[in-house]
Amino acid sequence: MAAIRETFFVECEEQLGELERGLVALENGTAEADTINAVFRAVHSIKGGGGIFALEDLVRFAHVFETSLDGLRSGTIEVDSAATAIMLRAADVLADLVRAARDGSGHDHGRVASASAELAALTGAATAQAPAPVDDLDDIVFERVQLDTTPTPAPATPAPLPEARRTWVIRFTPRAEMYAHANEPGLILRELARLGTIDVRLDADALPALDALDPEGAYFSWTIHIETECDRAQIRQAFEWVEDHCALDIDEATNPSAPPATDTDEGLRALLARISQEAAEAPAAAPPAGAPIPAPPALPSASASPVAVTDKRAEQATTIRVDLQRIDRLANLVGELVINEAMLTQHLTAAGLARAAGLANTMESLSQLTREIQHSVMAIRAQPVRSVFQRMPRLVREVAAMTGKTVRLICEGEETEIDKTVIERLSDPLTHMIRNAIDHGLETAQTRIEHGKPAEGTVRLSAIHRSGKIVIEVSDDGAGLDRARIRAKAVEKGLIAADAPLTDDETDNLIFMPGFSTAATLSDISGRGVGLDVVKQSIHSLGGRISIASQPGRGSTFTLSLPLTLAVLDGMVVSVAGHVLVVPLGPIVETLRPAPGQTHRLGAQSRVMALRGGYIPIVDTGVLLGFRGQDETPEQVVALLVEGENGDRIILEVDELQGQRQIVIKSLEANYGAVDGISAATVMGDGRVALIVDVDALIAASRAEIPAAGRSPTPRHEPETLLTR
Repeated sequence: MAAIRETFFVECEEQLGELERGLVALENGTAEADTINAVFRAVHSIKGGGGIFALEDLVRFAHVFETSLDGLRSGTIEVDSAATAIMLRAADVLADLVRAARDGSGHDHGRVASASAELAALTGAATAQAPAPVDDLDDIVFERVQLDTTPTPAPATPAPLPEARRTWVIRFTPRAEMYAHANEPGLILRELARLGTIDVRLDADALPALDALDPEGAYFSWTIHIETECDRAQIRQAFEWVEDHCALDIDEATNPSAPPATDTDEGLRALLARISQEAAEAPAAAPPAGAPIPAPPALPSASASPVAVTDKRAEQATTIRVDLQRIDRLANLVGELVINEAMLTQHLTAAGLARAAGLANTMESLSQLTREIQHSVMAIRAQPVRSVFQRMPRLVREVAAMTGKTVRLICEGEETEIDKTVIERLSDPLTHMIRNAIDHGLETAQTRIEHGKPAEGTVRLSAIHRSGKIVIEVSDDGAGLDRARIRAKAVEKGLIAADAPLTDDETDNLIFMPGFSTAATLSDISGRGVGLDVVKQSIHSLGGRISIASQPGRGSTFTLSLPLTLAVLDGMVVSVAGHVLVVPLGPIVETLRPAPGQTHRLGAQSRVMALRGGYIPIVDTGVLLGFRGQDETPEQVVALLVEGENGDRIILEVDELQGQRQIVIKSLEANYGAVDGISAATVMGDGRVALIVDVDALIAASRAEIPAAGRSPTPRHEPETLLTR
């Protein structure tokens, strides 16, 4: 049972995500035809599962929520900004109830009651309350109902049905556990009515005398004739949540033109229809005594085609749930396979067997197969960033309410995929950055209006693949960074000297220093000096980089650049001063051998390379990493033209190229410690450890040593190009 409960809560997270996306789409006006149905199904699924585990508070609130959504679906509640705002708050409360049930913790009863009252007011009904216990039956008033038992004559034979429509006979007998799990026959009959024309007959023969009646028992059954274009599987879908708790038979009618006559009196039929309607729309006010019983309202037609439903169910049937630890274990094994394949190749090369015709073809096939397996496993681990992005709308609503600002969140690139390990560690950094954007970046509505901006501020969250990495941007259209205030605060806290010469970029990066905050007062959102320094540490621990671009009066953009996976990397293996290094292929623009006279001195120790009409700074990788001194650079070197994330280019000098490899990344910090200019390590085919170069860190380190170079005429000698991208 514990495993089933765990699966239920995993599915709840998926349903809550579907609910959030649907409500946001309704709020933004981008909803599709089936959006309201999808939102309704999400809440109904959570309610049904909650009933199985007797989560009474969850089921009670989900029922009220479901009733309101049914009003949206039937058109009795207008889809406007006020309604969607209430629904979004209710979705937040439902998420809190799910997590409280999962963790066994308490929840805010006042908030639940407030949300229930808002939903009830939306539907024009009183807040659902648990019925008070009844001590006796003295207050029950019975009314006499006259029934005419004369059989109703069979209707005239209708016109022949179109070929596409068929008549099905459904025999539906609920068991007691179906009601215990908060399921209602009225809602099921309503779903069937959306599929076609139905004729319902109630069988109450099993109903005992009052003194023998079990309040929690099940005594009714229904026989339904439905004329529809749907097949058996689509009809059965209406019973998917109760199929295990009822007796259900669905058969095609042998004589669809002549359905059996019903013996039920028309007055009783109207009464049963009203009961079913009230069950679906509960809670509802009771009609005055003696009032005529209205006929049931016409049921709306289905908005989604039966074919679409079938395709969705078929798609769901092709997925399975796998424990993440098993996938991680598989990924580790594939990594070891890659290492052993490289070792085998190196041993064969050392033995002089690598060029043997049959063996070479076999090794090439093995290499391709290994790479394909590795890519497949990485694809299994890849997930859309939507799972992180969908948590942010609630955060924006809460922080906006706390700051009194009007904020709109725009999410782009939610389908961009990244390794699950990276996704799991993205939530906290993005939370800090969005809170910071709203609290510090956006102005109040009055200030924005005074500066000619719309009262509503915008925060944009986007993700895109770029150069073998994923780039996530958090931007706002606020006031931008106040560099004078940042500098003054840094001087006040002793982080910099009062006369320190800082560029705009260096000033902006002061906000990432530990303990730094420009908040004037301490609040629940900011002022403690803990936030962006944690963001920077988290991003660096993932092998990523964070940068800022800000324009006064126009807003700021924080850019995160992260590896797509923390497991594998395509890189260029090079030799530097007897050490083996790996340079990621993504930043490499081209490799070349400098021609005579192509390199020039610039100052005492700096050098530049003349290349295609300009000068590119040269960095001796061995000197920068401390492998050798300034006067130990060999005469014959290979130059790697690399480009950083912000577009800066430098030349990395290495001794020798060994070729391109796909390597398995091993954390250096977890096994040894952080090393400047090095992002991680890997195990080579001969068992040696090779360090993976952090190109952006080397570019940043070289800026302090190499002054900017201007442009000059095209050089006389063109280099010997070894590789271009």
